[in-house]
Amino acid sequence: MKKLTELTNEELWQLFPIIVSEHKNYWKDNYTEESQKLTDIIGRTHIERINHIGSTAVEGLLAKPTIDILLEITGETDLIHFRKIIEDAGYIYSRQPDNPPPHMMFMKGYTPNGFEGQVFHLHVRYKGDWDELYFRDYLIKHPDIAANYGQLKLELKDQFEHNRDAYTYAKTDFVNRYTKLGREEFSNRYKE
Repeated sequence: MKKLTELTNEELWQLFPIIVSEHKNYWKDNYTEESQKLTDIIGRTHIERINHIGSTAVEGLLAKPTIDILLEITGETDLIHFRKIIEDAGYIYSRQPDNPPPHMMFMKGYTPNGFEGQVFHLHVRYKGDWDELYFRDYLIKHPDIAANYGQLKLELKDQFEHNRDAYTYAKTDFVNRYTKLGREEFSNRYKE
């Protein structure tokens, strides 16, 4: 059996199809528990900020049952050691060649047999004014837009169940439009 790192995107997409779920109240607790585990293993001195992002962070929103965590680290963090301790905690490192360090991505809950347990995506960056925070905040404040986003995801899941790249790309215009509105409404909320 191939390791996950040896599979093509097409093989991965078959093993890990797009799933869209009703919102689960326990997602917030899962985030809280996982963020505490991460804080314990990394050490508070290396963490600038940690946030629950993505659709599971928006109450009532249809979502892939994946907890997205944005972990912002200090500039003094040893990235090689950091990667090792995150991998030792059960995460799989996913190269992000189009993003400069420390843009790192780690995943948990993926096995050669498919999803197992709660799935997490850990997005690691230096502290910044990130679009994902504004998009999340906008959806929280505007449940009607969140509902539209949920409907879009259902439609796209039917079209792209086994093509994550196409699914993500098809959401881009919607996400960009409401991220821009979020930046206007919340005016530099996350800037230094």
